[in-house]
Amino acid sequence: MQQLIQQNEWIFYVILILVAVMLIACLIRAIIGPRIADRLVAVNMITTMVMAIVSILAIVMDEGYLIDICLIYAMISFLAVVVLSKVYTGVYFEQKEKQKEKLEKGEMTDGNS
Repeated sequence: MQQLIQQNEWIFYVILILVAVMLIACLIRAIIGPRIADRLVAVNMITTMVMAIVSILAIVMDEGYLIDICLIYAMISFLAVVVLSKVYTGVYFEQKEKQKEKLEKGEMTDGNS
């Protein structure tokens, strides 16, 4: 198995370069946005691609501990996305409630005038 990996090692490096290019594209999307949801999805994709890079490096370098690091990173990434989603939905509902209050106040002043 290791001999097969060494013979086709260049394939892993090509894949690493392609994933790195996609990672940069996701980083640009995370910076530009325009919405928070776009940024959240981009950050989630970045963490997924980092896990893919670490997994490929674990195969090429024949280091098993990198897979453990990848699993820990996956758990931390999952928790981060859950927390960010919770914060985003909280902000969204708060803004929606403020708009509803403004609309009700606007109708009351229009009705009283």
